[in-house]
Amino acid sequence: MNRAALLLLALTCLHADDALLSNSDAGQLAKHVVQLMESTSAAIPELQLAAAPLVAGAGHTLAALAKQPASLPLTAELVGRTRAYLAIADATPKPYPFSDTAAKQFTELRNGYERLQIHLIALMEAKEAQTHNPDPDDLKRYADENGRLPAPGVSPRVVFLGDSITDVWHLNEYFTGRDFINRGIGGQITSQMLGRMKADVLDLHPRAVLILAGTNDLGRGASLESIENNIMMMADLAHVHSIKVLIASILPVGPRREERPLPKIQQLNQWLQSYCAKADCVYVDYYSKLRDPSGFLTPDLSDDGLHPNSRGYRLMAPVAIAAIDSAVGGAAQTSPASKRRVHVF
Repeated sequence: MNRAALLLLALTCLHADDALLSNSDAGQLAKHVVQLMESTSAAIPELQLAAAPLVAGAGHTLAALAKQPASLPLTAELVGRTRAYLAIADATPKPYPFSDTAAKQFTELRNGYERLQIHLIALMEAKEAQTHNPDPDDLKRYADENGRLPAPGVSPRVVFLGDSITDVWHLNEYFTGRDFINRGIGGQITSQMLGRMKADVLDLHPRAVLILAGTNDLGRGASLESIENNIMMMADLAHVHSIKVLIASILPVGPRREERPLPKIQQLNQWLQSYCAKADCVYVDYYSKLRDPSGFLTPDLSDDGLHPNSRGYRLMAPVAIAAIDSAVGGAAQTSPASKRRVHVF
C-alpha cells in the first residue's frame, strides 16, 4: 500500500487525533505485531526457517522501541521488517489444510502492519511539523496577555508555569485576592517551558514562579537527565533575576498510563525534592496528596488518569498556597477577605 493510499485510509477509517498513537498504544501494537510474526512463522516450517533472521531482528527492534517509544527510525525499521516478513510469507507455500487459527493470525498481522504504517506516517508528519514550526515554544500563546498585564501590585505576583495540568487550572476559582498568573500550555515539555522563561516569567517580574513540569517528557520517553537539566536551567534563570523558585512534584498517574512509569515518576520526584533542598527552591509535594496506597493517582481525583478534576485541584490548592506563602510571605500582605483562598465546590 503506497503513502497516498495509507493517508486516505487514515482519514477515512480513523479519527484524526487517533492517527498518531500514544507511546503506550504504539508499544502495544508493535509488541502484538512481533508476536504475530513469531506465531505465524511457527505454523509454516519453511517460513520459520526462511524468516528467522527477520523475526529475530524484529524482536531486537521491539526491545529498542521499549526504551525509545517515539523513535522514528526504530518505528520505520519495524515497519520494514514486517513488510519483508509478509513478502516472504506470501511467497512460501502453505500446508493444506491450513489452520483457521493461523489464517486469522495472518489477517491480524496484516491489519497490524497497516496500522503501524499509518502510525509511522503520522509520526513523520508530526516530526516534520515540529521541525518547521516557526514558534516551537508557543511564545505567541500569551504574547497579547503579557503585553496587557499591569505592573505587579501589593500582592506578590506568582507565575504558574506548566503544561496542561496548569493550563486548565482556573486559578481565580481556587485563589482569591492574589496576583497569580497562569502560564500553562497543554502538551509542553520542559525544553519548551525553558524556551518560554523570558517571555512568560522573567518579563512579568514576579516574586516567584511555581514550575510544574516533566510528565509530558516522561510520556515521550525522555531521559530523567534531560528533564533534570531543563528544570535546573529554569531555576537558575529565575534565581539570577531574584525570583523565588517553587518546583512541584510530578503528579501520580492512573495504572493504565503505562507511558509514564510509576518508578520513573517516583525517581524524578526524589531528585526534585533533593535538588530543592540544596538549591534554595521550595518543593511543592502534590504527589503525596493525590496518590493512593499503591502510588497511583487516586481514581476519584481524575477523569482520565492524568489530569486532576475539581476534587484533585481542591487538594492541590492548599499545598500550593502554603508553599507560596512560605516563599514570598503572601499571606501577610493580603486583606482578611482575600485569605479565603481556596474555594470549596
